[in-house]
Amino acid sequence: MNDSLVIAGREFQSRLIVGTGKYRSFQEMARAHAASGAEMVTVAVRRVNLSDRSKESLLDYIDREKIFILPNTAACYNAEEALRTARLGREAGLSNWVKLEVIGDQQTLFPDTEQLLAATRVLVKEGFVVLPYTNDDLVVARKLIDAGAAAVMPLAAPIGSGLGVQNETALRILRERITEVPMIVDAGVGTASDASLALELGADGVLMNTAIAEAQDAVMMAEAMRDAVVAGRKAFLAGRMAKRLYASASSPMAGVVR
Repeated sequence: MNDSLVIAGREFQSRLIVGTGKYRSFQEMARAHAASGAEMVTVAVRRVNLSDRSKESLLDYIDREKIFILPNTAACYNAEEALRTARLGREAGLSNWVKLEVIGDQQTLFPDTEQLLAATRVLVKEGFVVLPYTNDDLVVARKLIDAGAAAVMPLAAPIGSGLGVQNETALRILRERITEVPMIVDAGVGTASDASLALELGADGVLMNTAIAEAQDAVMMAEAMRDAVVAGRKAFLAGRMAKRLYASASSPMAGVVR
């Protein structure tokens, strides 16, 4: 069965998207990417030296024959900053795709959904494939889809917190009500069980950075995340048993000779 992740007509075999920040070295980052099996990694445009390519850059450690680069607008606090950053990434040859982040609060890094929606509308008109980082609000998600977003990326918990999925109900509602585009859980994953749960709830994919980069063994954690995403997806497709208040014997008594 072909169960690939398709975003804007592009097919990915892996449902895990990883980042490029916080690693102890570029070499460790490259090893973690390989171990994760991810086919798409996100790169903060504002944190990459795009003007002087003679200097070492994290881009030198990404195998672009195997990995698709998803530029992001991290550290942008209004629509104009995000638009400028997305355009810079495209002009530098990174991609016409963008993980759109417009932050509204410096401490929580929660999105400014009003500015996010405004930036999405403009970028879609300019030919970008827009994947917006948003909250777990169905109404906002619907507005982003109506504006032309190629996916919606609700947070599981604050960025870099490692708290895991904090609102299962919201993600389940999003899964049931959003069918036009993929739903990718973005932010807050801390360990493999968090990633698996996100997929079990029906997320089409999960994006993470800190959970891998800050693990004591980043490469091993990348492997764990790879396996957890596969397991979670299979569990979702298989359909879990119903929860019951009381016990149900594993070996039913029906047909047993007394």
